[in-house]
Amino acid sequence: MARHIYHCPLRWSDMDAFGHVNNAVFVRYLEEARIDFMFRLAPGDGSPSFQGGSVVARHEIDYKRPLVHRHEPVIIESWVTKIGAASLTISYEIKDPGEGGQVYVSASTIVVPFDLAAGRPRRITAEEKAFLQKYVDDGTLGAGAERAAA
Repeated sequence: MARHIYHCPLRWSDMDAFGHVNNAVFVRYLEEARIDFMFRLAPGDGSPSFQGGSVVARHEIDYKRPLVHRHEPVIIESWVTKIGAASLTISYEIKDPGEGGQVYVSASTIVVPFDLAAGRPRRITAEEKAFLQKYVDDGTLGAGAERAAA
């Protein structure tokens, strides 16, 4: 099982009055990682996969500890925990680099592919499903599963 790795810089404007990343900013960090995963890494050269639009149906976020301003980026690991006919669930950890890095946030997002022209959800294509399956970890492999940086 592979995990998508995104290096996310912390910006001064991300901080709140207490000097740590504002809780709402973490949603933007997740968005950056998700877009990087789904669009930049979409399969095939010139493939239309994931580019017809998608909407977020749900976010779940567990804030583990405050993240204070620093110059080093955090790592956002993303992987797929569920693929349905017309939705997928992406899970994330926002953490320090390196094995055993401190986790600041654990989260998941349900994403629904969307046909913007028709104004309605659409099914996941075979090409999209094949791409997503490389990143599936439903929790049954255990903590020792190999992780590949994408």
